[in-house]
Amino acid sequence: MTGTPPLYVVLNRSGDRYGEYHRFLDGTPRRMVYLTTPGGRPALDAESALEIRVLDSLDHDALLPVVREIARRHGTPQAVYGQSEYDILTAARLSAGLGVSGGYGPDLVRRFKDKPAMKQAVAAAGLRVPRFHPLGPGATAEAVVAALGSLPLVLKPRAAAGSEGVRVLDDLAQLRTALERIDPTAYECEEYVAGEIFHVDGVFRSGDFHFVTASRYVNTCLDYAAGRPLGSVLLDQGPLRDGLTGFAGGCLRALGLTDGAFHLEVIRRPGGELVFLEVGLRPGGAQVPFLHDDLHGIDLFAEAFRAAVGLPPLWRPDGAPAPAGGWLIYPVPRTLPARVTHRTSPRDAVPGVYHQELPPVGQEFTGPGSYDEGSGIFRFTAGREAEVHRAVLAVMEHYRVRTEPVHPVAVVSPSVSSAPGHG
Repeated sequence: MTGTPPLYVVLNRSGDRYGEYHRFLDGTPRRMVYLTTPGGRPALDAESALEIRVLDSLDHDALLPVVREIARRHGTPQAVYGQSEYDILTAARLSAGLGVSGGYGPDLVRRFKDKPAMKQAVAAAGLRVPRFHPLGPGATAEAVVAALGSLPLVLKPRAAAGSEGVRVLDDLAQLRTALERIDPTAYECEEYVAGEIFHVDGVFRSGDFHFVTASRYVNTCLDYAAGRPLGSVLLDQGPLRDGLTGFAGGCLRALGLTDGAFHLEVIRRPGGELVFLEVGLRPGGAQVPFLHDDLHGIDLFAEAFRAAVGLPPLWRPDGAPAPAGGWLIYPVPRTLPARVTHRTSPRDAVPGVYHQELPPVGQEFTGPGSYDEGSGIFRFTAGREAEVHRAVLAVMEHYRVRTEPVHPVAVVSPSVSSAPGHG
């Protein structure tokens, strides 16, 4: 195999520019095998690929025989990589099963996937986390409250992303009802921490920041699940940003990250104390990657891939200050299916809106949507954080989208599986 370029096996779901792995390589000779869902196929470059396999499932048990067969014919991969939150652990398990040297190992990925393990690692480094309690068979509301000390509590799936399955429970009756409806072994409860929520995004290389930003949420991920818009605004340089990024760096080192992209969330309590919320071993969802590409010239998905497989970064700082920026998304209607009957366009009325995606009148919403598919998407830029924040609030004041039900109807909550958070 001397002289043969290394082999990468990629699990892909992304059909847009963030699934263009041939572009991420930037001319680096590599043999690429893609295992992709049908929706991810359009982004992949057949000409440069060794193989492309379109599969109905990217589950571990379905992929293991496929990857073993690929290894028999082409040799052991240098890395197995999964971009999606749903594929990161699968890729790590496949790597371990094949004895792959590159990519992420299962132990690291589990610290980024399993919320109790995540918080345990961060707490062990002396950093503040919410009090938490993994649930087990026969968990009772009384035992949970005794372990955590007070209500309200947050009930979370141990391994899901976003606000999927997350509930804030105010009293024992709500907690009892919730426990009756779940498999407790797949959940944890944690202290509800009041305060502002921020997210820190970037790329770690050799155990330190190669690129990092901090942003303040406008509304919360739980608000989005309840039908309200969600956005965030990049912070200006200053003590708050420095404190958040420094805290995030400590959390990432505590979790054992040396190279990789991340999306980390922090609560700032009214007195200023920072509390770790959770983190993903991947770029943030919603408009986070688009905004960073637009304003900073960094492709977070390219950097995530290159960090995971051991290639040097593409993005280099040029010393020029980036403008302030932010984003805002509206969820799909809660009553589905629904048809758009009217919507406004705030772009001309609100300074700072440089990108908007609006549903046309007549469009029908049939599914619950996601952070990437809502009923209105906006990106903003201006000179300062405060200007962007005012523009976000102005769009929330001016933007209107009206829908009518298309029978039969069902009331749903949006799927919010692209970014963590509990509100």
